[in-house]
Amino acid sequence: HVELVESGGGMVQPGGSLRLSCTLSGTICDRYNIHWYRQAPENSRGWVAEITRDRTTRYMDSVVGLFAVSRDNTKNTAYLQINSLRPEDTAVYYCNVPALSLWGKGTLVTVSA
Repeated sequence: HVELVESGGGMVQPGGSLRLSCTLSGTICDRYNIHWYRQAPENSRGWVAEITRDRTTRYMDSVVGLFAVSRDNTKNTAYLQINSLRPEDTAVYYCNVPALSLWGKGTLVTVSA
């Protein structure tokens, strides 16, 4: 059974940071590109970042320099470090493996004073 599980979300004050994790089970992580998306309340899900098999990274324009995606294939896990959080970053964050058509259930990040 192949599964993606996100974790690491929570409530944080503006300016704070979190590290989100995305763990793939049931297969080997290093074969796949991994994407991060987010969905804010009453908004559609939008693409945030990607890390490829060879560790090339890409980001949506508004998070360049603020977010950082990485991976540890020995742990079958990808990470999204989110820094300088703003209230508009409040969302459920999802990871996705397009090659497997696989999504996790998401982890909620709330940025509030």
